[in-house]
Amino acid sequence: MPVPHLRRPLSAVLVTGPSMAPTLRHGDAVLVRPGGRATRPGDVVVAVFRSRPELLVVKRAVRPVDGGWWLYGDNELVTDDSRAYGVADVLGRVVLRYWPHPGRLPPQPL
Repeated sequence: MPVPHLRRPLSAVLVTGPSMAPTLRHGDAVLVRPGGRATRPGDVVVAVFRSRPELLVVKRAVRPVDGGWWLYGDNELVTDDSRAYGVADVLGRVVLRYWPHPGRLPPQPL
């Protein structure tokens, strides 16, 4: 299955599930910028796991690994991240939440 691509310069993505709570919650809508500056640890990103290329995910970048990224969700109780699926390829960086509470995302210490 081909890797999904994001439209430029910004793409809207809807968050589903609890894995990024409390930073992002189910139903939040975010704007994603593909390209731009390089991904850094701590960035919230949209990515696909190499083991699950059909699944578009919103997670936090932890560290670069094997030409991709190790990703975690902010919710410690949900482990549907790199602990379960391995390395991911980042498609873009979340720049802001626009629904239901517009604003920049708070930083998350790693």
